[in-house]
Amino acid sequence: MAYEIDDWRDVRVHRSYVLWGIVLLLLISVLFTSVYTVQAESQGVMLRFGKYIKTTDAGLRFKWPLGIDQVFIVPVKRQLKQEFGFGTSGAMNPIQFSSKQQQEQERNMVTGDLNTATVEWIIQYRIREPKLFLFKVRDPGDTLRDISESVMRTVVGDRTVDEVITVGRQEIEAEALTQLQGLVNKYELGLSIDQVQLKNVNPPLPVQPSFHEVNQAQQEREQMINVANGEYNKVVPRASGEAEQKIQAAEGYGMKRINEAEGDVSRFNAVLAEYLKAPEVTKRRIYIETMREILPKLGKKIIMDDEASQILPLLQLAPDAEGSRR
Repeated sequence: MAYEIDDWRDVRVHRSYVLWGIVLLLLISVLFTSVYTVQAESQGVMLRFGKYIKTTDAGLRFKWPLGIDQVFIVPVKRQLKQEFGFGTSGAMNPIQFSSKQQQEQERNMVTGDLNTATVEWIIQYRIREPKLFLFKVRDPGDTLRDISESVMRTVVGDRTVDEVITVGRQEIEAEALTQLQGLVNKYELGLSIDQVQLKNVNPPLPVQPSFHEVNQAQQEREQMINVANGEYNKVVPRASGEAEQKIQAAEGYGMKRINEAEGDVSRFNAVLAEYLKAPEVTKRRIYIETMREILPKLGKKIIMDDEASQILPLLQLAPDAEGSRR
């Protein structure tokens, strides 16, 4: 009988230990499931029995334990990316790029002039409204991929292949960004599109060599035009400057000749006035002044008589080194 009492006591002690263990585990479970942390770049979306309650910011937060409240952490400040027509190796986001077969289908597009082009692009976006992103649309990432491909095919289909490959890239990016953001808002995906960027845009593989030759010829043409414009801009201003210089020199020479002529006329009129007063005296004075200017320039002088049989050299009349005449 004593053994039975001891066994009963042992069973009660064992049950109490088990009960306290269960209580301890329950307390630990309550403690760990009532606390959660939201990272600095994220927000937490809280559900209570599956119903949305609130959105919490970064920091240490509390909630009802044991699955009463559920919290989904959403990286609202992180810039996310999706790639179309290609895929970057090592990507952690499963919706960042599609399979190889789908990539081939994504990048093959028909342009507005019924040509084809291979277009690779990326979109960068952020989660703006976590509640809409989580609960408004099923698979918002896949929906965004479908919308982006639809928008890009629409924008490319409105342009020629030359515009898509060469001059129209920025316009395509801007138009695609506007249309994509409009559809995202319409479908309430809770996303903000930061950028749409075209990567590799090429003609189809069979015609790429011919297309590159055409582009090279166009580049050489543009280069030759630029060189010709450079030569034109260098030669024409120089010729214009030389012409202006010659015109100014001619005008200066003309003005000089006019002033000289007017001076000669004034001097002639002055001489004429003196001549009219005393003709013989003025005539002799003019003769002497003229001979004074001419004779020093003659060098050696030779006087010949009409009946002379030989030429007689005369004494030098030019001034010597001391300024005297011999």
